[in-house]
Amino acid sequence: MKLKKIFLIVAASVACGMTLQAPAADRGPADRGPADPNKVLRYAIEAPDDGFNIARVNSFYSKTLAEAVFEPMLAYDYLARPAKLVPNTLEALPEASDDGKTYTFKIKKGIYFTPDPAFKGQKRELTAADYAFVIKRHMNPQVRSVQEGDYRGKIVGLDALAEQAKKTGKFDYDAPVHGLEVVDRYTLRIRLNTPDHNILYQLTDPGSGALAREVVEYYGEDALGRHPVGTGAYMLKDYVPQSKIVFVANPDYRGFTWDFKSAGNPGDEAIVRAMKGKQMPQIGRVEVYIMEEEQARWLAFDSGQIDYFELSPPATPKLLDGDKLKAEIAAKGVTLTRFADVGYRYTFFNMKDPVVGGYTKDKIALRRALAMAYNYADDASQVWHGQAVRARSMVPPGVAGHDPNYRSSIGYDPDLANKLLDHFGYKVGPDGWRTMPDGKPLVIKIHSVARARERAKMEIWKRSLDRIKVKAEFPVSNFADNQKAAVRCELQVWGLGNLLVSVPDGIDGLRAFYGPNAYSENYGCYQSKAFDQLFEKAMSLPAGPERHALYQQMERQLEADTAVMVELWQIRNWVSQPWVKGFKRHPNIRAEWKYLDIEKK
Repeated sequence: MKLKKIFLIVAASVACGMTLQAPAADRGPADRGPADPNKVLRYAIEAPDDGFNIARVNSFYSKTLAEAVFEPMLAYDYLARPAKLVPNTLEALPEASDDGKTYTFKIKKGIYFTPDPAFKGQKRELTAADYAFVIKRHMNPQVRSVQEGDYRGKIVGLDALAEQAKKTGKFDYDAPVHGLEVVDRYTLRIRLNTPDHNILYQLTDPGSGALAREVVEYYGEDALGRHPVGTGAYMLKDYVPQSKIVFVANPDYRGFTWDFKSAGNPGDEAIVRAMKGKQMPQIGRVEVYIMEEEQARWLAFDSGQIDYFELSPPATPKLLDGDKLKAEIAAKGVTLTRFADVGYRYTFFNMKDPVVGGYTKDKIALRRALAMAYNYADDASQVWHGQAVRARSMVPPGVAGHDPNYRSSIGYDPDLANKLLDHFGYKVGPDGWRTMPDGKPLVIKIHSVARARERAKMEIWKRSLDRIKVKAEFPVSNFADNQKAAVRCELQVWGLGNLLVSVPDGIDGLRAFYGPNAYSENYGCYQSKAFDQLFEKAMSLPAGPERHALYQQMERQLEADTAVMVELWQIRNWVSQPWVKGFKRHPNIRAEWKYLDIEKK
């Protein structure tokens, strides 16, 4: 099917989608900000989101869309590298006291939520109580927040409130919590049980963004994912799941002046010259298209139908000459933004699964053999076309705690993998395939999504497992369904990326494996007392050599249990059209739309 026809089908389907808010263009001129409704940014992502109930979703795609709507108290400086915290809805960075156990946040006055029936015709101002509500909500057992682990055990009195809710079946949002003190309408004080030097980074995540209690009560948890109401620069207009999502500028957004300083990195000065002094946001409409195939995204970009996207294999070899765009592409004015990802790609094993799960030596040996058999070099060259390198640890370069001398104890060694399986009773049967130690058939199910890159990866898995005589099946589903099943610990083996976009510290990549996070962030349901003790000790220490040494011990524990395969560090390549001004991908910002402009001749 030709791409133009695909776009026509998408456009027609929008008429059947959900219209949620009136666009800025439909409001009176006096209500409009600097955003121009004629400036339309078109963006493509490679997998569907799974709604806007941000407490229940943890995918990169959902968080990207949510970031445009929901505003946390803190954000990142757009140009600063490494990441630098700045106030977002605060008057200034929070005041710290009590040796880092108490933080006081002053909310700006005059910030308003977008109009919604939940407010019954009243203009609704953002207050400190809204942020207290959001944090409490993550601990409400009935919400089933995927971010519960980020707050569990941290805030004085909050865990007790959650435990009471488990007993009574009702979470009392009105009950006072000493660690969440609403001092006055615009002041929130958070008291921690122990010093937590990452709490401020955590409060940049869209999951900690402002959400009004009235909205949750009006729509209910199940419908909330279709009715995002925030204070951000954009609001949702049309929503066609797995197809097209449209945002328009929030006419009540307070705006800001683009005044970021160059960090001395390549391209910064040109961005500053193009953007300095502009009243933001400039773009009045953002259209997000879900295009799972890399080739479709590139064709849409090349024909001018989308404005920027992440360049993924297999398109990269055709368009890049080393680390630069090919001359004929650059001649069109296309800009390349390239950086090493502050994250890692990995495959997890379901520790609850009867085949690959468990902590006995034979189960660990099976997982270790699978990890040793996988050809990581083929993955980097054939799946990522050279835009990735073998990951040596879970703490990548550019993240606090990275040790350039660290090397994983699990390497590529299929011959040793065969010997390991032989030793632990996984014998080769008459049909040429290995069996379980009890003689039952051994079949590994490796899940994936329907995309060319995933098909290439499954081919590598097939060749790798054939070499150690392990039979495999490769179930295919969409990303959202796989993720939902993974949260329930129902997938046997699944590979994906862990992007350290919330906290630029190595602890963020290790947090998912903390035992209490099983069935939320911890897709493999890994639980280890030894790991948990190391994690808890690390969380109590400030950044520095002592804390960073604990990261290495946690990684060694994960390797000993072989709960996960750490595979690759990715090289990210983003391309943008010549009319897109101000674009520079920040590793911790997902939806940079409010920092950009469109200037077409």
